[in-house]
Amino acid sequence: MTPNDLTIRIGGEAGMGLESSGVGFSKALTRGGLYVFGLPNYYSRIRGGHNFFSIRVARQPLYSHAEPVHLLLALDRETIKRHVDQIVEGGAVVYDVSEELPDDLKRPHVQFFPVPLTELAKERGGREIMRNTVIFGVAAGLLGFDVAYLESVIRDNFAPKGQQVIDANLQVAQAGVEASQPFQSDYPFKMEAIEDAPTRLILNGNEAFAMGALAGGCRFVSAYPMTPGSPVLHWFAAHADKYGAVTKHAEDEIAAINMAIGAAYAGARVMVPTSGGGFSLMVEALGLAGISETPIVVYNAQRPEPATGLPTRSAQGDLLFMLHASQDEFPRFLLTPGTIEESFQAGWEAFNLADRYQTSALVASDHYLAVAYRTIERDGLNFDAVHIDRGALLTQEELNALEETYKRFEITESGISPRATPGHANAVWTTTANEHDEYGAVSEDAANRIAQVDKRTRKMTGADRDTPQPTRYGPDTAKMTFLCWGSTYGPLREAVDRLNAESSQKANMIHFSALEPFPVAAVEEALAQSQRRIVVEGNSTGQFETLLRARTGRSVDGAIHKYDGRAFTPAYIVRHATEEV
Repeated sequence: MTPNDLTIRIGGEAGMGLESSGVGFSKALTRGGLYVFGLPNYYSRIRGGHNFFSIRVARQPLYSHAEPVHLLLALDRETIKRHVDQIVEGGAVVYDVSEELPDDLKRPHVQFFPVPLTELAKERGGREIMRNTVIFGVAAGLLGFDVAYLESVIRDNFAPKGQQVIDANLQVAQAGVEASQPFQSDYPFKMEAIEDAPTRLILNGNEAFAMGALAGGCRFVSAYPMTPGSPVLHWFAAHADKYGAVTKHAEDEIAAINMAIGAAYAGARVMVPTSGGGFSLMVEALGLAGISETPIVVYNAQRPEPATGLPTRSAQGDLLFMLHASQDEFPRFLLTPGTIEESFQAGWEAFNLADRYQTSALVASDHYLAVAYRTIERDGLNFDAVHIDRGALLTQEELNALEETYKRFEITESGISPRATPGHANAVWTTTANEHDEYGAVSEDAANRIAQVDKRTRKMTGADRDTPQPTRYGPDTAKMTFLCWGSTYGPLREAVDRLNAESSQKANMIHFSALEPFPVAAVEEALAQSQRRIVVEGNSTGQFETLLRARTGRSVDGAIHKYDGRAFTPAYIVRHATEEV
């Protein structure tokens, strides 16, 4: 049997190398011409506790993970206990032959394939930790997938450790394929490689955003590690020497954003990656960037909170917080990418917006988008579109030609003042956290206060034209129109396809990848064609609904919320959409 797509899930304890091996097999499948959506699931601990990695694979593009499991790779009994009831009819569990299988874990519709995982890992590789390589060799054999693609990933991944380690892993992978032979005819779900398929990429949202930021000229990153934003700092640290970037592991988030403000003041393109708890510590300094009109980028990979919350889970609970963070009022951008491709675009575009408008550009990702791996086409990361716009940053020639005293905060019709970096004799000014006049000198004059507030506000007039506009997916006219932002794009897109294929209730969706400035005109136009509007978002109070009412006066007809720390699936949305009708 060759289904349109299937899900392979490997489970065990933290410390067993589940994510690294899961990503490795995902790469192998991608190299074999297939599309993959890979999602790690882990607790906030280094060792112990149940972890798993789900790999959905298909011959067509994927945008989400899925609930049913076709092949469960169990490195311990707990994995069987937790996931056996999600296995489809005819699906299978691969487990260590040394593991006794109690009757209460057996299911009549599920096949159980005992394999000597530990024995093969020790005999062929010399280490028990290699069981995950053995079990993916078994998976390749059962799927009818050419193990050569897995072997190519093994060679690449273990190259830094030397040929001996490479050879050991190749041997255990082959041992897994051989061990699968008695079960291959019984296992019905096959996913063979596609010959001569084009080369594709597989990466997650954090990686895509970091690559976009680097391409967009970011050369200073400061952060205090906080899941799930930390990998952006790690990525830059790994590439810093090659590309001339500075990475600072700060003592806390307050120091991180203040370091970034200082570097931006000096002219660098800067970024601070974090999560909601870290962003909470940054809000006073965010106000400093606001009043000093210093361009910075803050990347918030959201997780369920408040406080520590669920550090390794996903949520969309920071929307209104990010829009109103810090005291009083000042303009900012808020980008809300929903895909790997949009994460890359937001990575470079945020810096252009921050520089052009001399303000903060905030990017709201979340755990799901940040850590999930997806196969994309090579041109999905559109490097050709990348351009660098420093806005009203004065050149050396312009600074040399200045005859009047430089006004850093000059009142202009556009609200955007000429900006200079420190060091030129013709551009010396004062910057403080206080309200100031055009020269930067502290001022408590009422008329000046009004003029400076109006200037900062005026700079955003028409700025929504420079941000990504809402996109529609599905037929132009439909009974149900779903509204979403951020990472709900993928699951909702597949849900819309299912609803249109399986029912008479035709559906479409409108996705927002930027929410500040709010695209009022585009929203009004899109909603004018909708009959029934349903919001899909990962929080309990309907924060996007609140924003929509505040900015347009429009209400929605229903909402599908999810706030258990787990991401939406297409099946979840379809079930609840049916209830909404």
